[in-house]
Amino acid sequence: MNFTRWSARFPGTQRRAAARSEHAAAQAKRGEGSVPAARGAAGHSATGPDGFPADPTVRGTGSTPGTGSAPAAAEGTGTPAPSLDELSVRDVLDRLPALVALVHGPEHRVAYVNDAYTAGFGARAPGAPAHLALPELGELGLLPLLDQVQRSGKPRTAKNRTAPGGTSSYTVTCTPIEFPKTKADADGSTTHAHANAGTGSESEPEAHTGTGVLIHLADVTDHAEAVARLRASERRQREAAVTLQRSLLPQELEQPDDLRVAATYQPGGTEAAVGGDWYDVITLGAGRTALVIGDVMGRGVRAAAVMGQLRTAVRAYARLDLPPHEVLQLLDGLAAEIDASQIATCVYAVHDPNEGLLAYASAGHLPILVRDEDGTVRRAADPTGPPLGTGGWLHTSGTIALGPGSTAVLYTDGLVERRGEDIDEGVEALERALSGAQGTPAVICDRLMRALGVDADHDDDVAVMVLQQPARTGADAELFHNAALELLGGIEAAPRARAFAQGVLASWRFPVELCDLGVLAASELVANSLQHGTPPMRLRLRRTDRRLIIEVTDGDDHLPRRRRAEPADETGRGISIVATIASAWGSRRTPGGGKAVWCEFALPDKAP
Repeated sequence: MNFTRWSARFPGTQRRAAARSEHAAAQAKRGEGSVPAARGAAGHSATGPDGFPADPTVRGTGSTPGTGSAPAAAEGTGTPAPSLDELSVRDVLDRLPALVALVHGPEHRVAYVNDAYTAGFGARAPGAPAHLALPELGELGLLPLLDQVQRSGKPRTAKNRTAPGGTSSYTVTCTPIEFPKTKADADGSTTHAHANAGTGSESEPEAHTGTGVLIHLADVTDHAEAVARLRASERRQREAAVTLQRSLLPQELEQPDDLRVAATYQPGGTEAAVGGDWYDVITLGAGRTALVIGDVMGRGVRAAAVMGQLRTAVRAYARLDLPPHEVLQLLDGLAAEIDASQIATCVYAVHDPNEGLLAYASAGHLPILVRDEDGTVRRAADPTGPPLGTGGWLHTSGTIALGPGSTAVLYTDGLVERRGEDIDEGVEALERALSGAQGTPAVICDRLMRALGVDADHDDDVAVMVLQQPARTGADAELFHNAALELLGGIEAAPRARAFAQGVLASWRFPVELCDLGVLAASELVANSLQHGTPPMRLRLRRTDRRLIIEVTDGDDHLPRRRRAEPADETGRGISIVATIASAWGSRRTPGGGKAVWCEFALPDKAP
């Protein structure tokens, strides 16, 4: 901005403005008002009386529009419209609703403040340095900005600066200007008169540096308050969405006898639209545990709702004790029925402590990672089917060894996926982090999240589940025992099974009452298998720190069911007896085509 030109319009120039008005009136009286317009139309530049281009926005209303010569009469009146050159800059600035201040020199001495500024912050003495006369600029953090503008000669804008007291907010624009340096140019300038007033000296206008800054403060209090309300509303919505998401996840993980399990969930970003990541741990009985982790594509309440339905369905299907691929097959059909547009990935795994294996099936999910006791990390191989909801695919199950001292990690793609990187690189980074992670499952969860750079600003939801098969030694190992007996069939099978169970339970030093109940349950299960099953048959007894498990397997895949026996019936009471005396019972089909029937007894708190 060239302040030399603007200074011609400050108060004190009425004489020159009057001269221009008289000159324009004389031209209009002689009928020469149309000549400049004709010249303008011919391609010549129209200029005002002071030599500057005439304001193109001031147009007449006569037969020759846009003349820009003498002020034209307003339509329907005889009042002439004023020319822009006739307006006083001070009159304009004083009537602006925005706060305006003008400073000059290296100390940013006050040259002018408009009426709005005075109303907002009080009267200001001209000539004093800004840090003394305009302390509000320092509180707004604008004094360094004035230095930058004066040095660079480029305008700067500071948005949403809060005024002292926190009642008002302003967007401030600082624009460099030039002052006239000669006494002749400054003569009659109110700006320079203000600059000299109140300084206590008779400094000449030539002493001015010739540069200054025009400060324009636009009141954006309403906008700032609206933004604050919007942010508060978004924060409340996000808190509600995260609460909904977390309420759909298990509030407390089930802790199996043979595994240590921990999981964590981290919502992504700061938006209210959380994702559909979920996890769960489901005890199946007989020491077996189902572990599931999944991710519904998309974000928002709809994704969270689909996630909640799938998690509930998984728990229901898990109670059927089906192989992992059959559970995914059922989930695939359900996902298509819930919402065909929502696609989800999932891993369903079952841990069997008797076999030391993790049987799993994957629907488009990332591979399970297992770290052995020596630190070697293995990646679960295929099979991997398409995501849930696609339909038309037969999933298959696989297995991976999970021996004592091993740690397995199940996770969603938010942990390893990064923009601009291949997802395999993220999985490899997770393998490296897992190889060196030590501690409890909860500690390993935190270390993996930190190693992969997941924090509060992470842009994607992350779910991680860590499970460990502890390597037990010493007194802890004495609480876990296994014993098995192969049954060849025949009339001697039942007596052998009872004698075997009696000896094993006595050696484990169970109370007499519990030994008797265990022998009775083993006898009934073996009798049921002898009558309804086929060889090979096997009796297995397992003790953990919390329960006694009795299981009988045979080669027939027909699952028993509990039924009401009539008084005259000689059979049909075995399963009812087992269900009555045991804490829980169940049955499942085994991979070899047979079945397993089991029951559990909770151990007394003081059992050895």
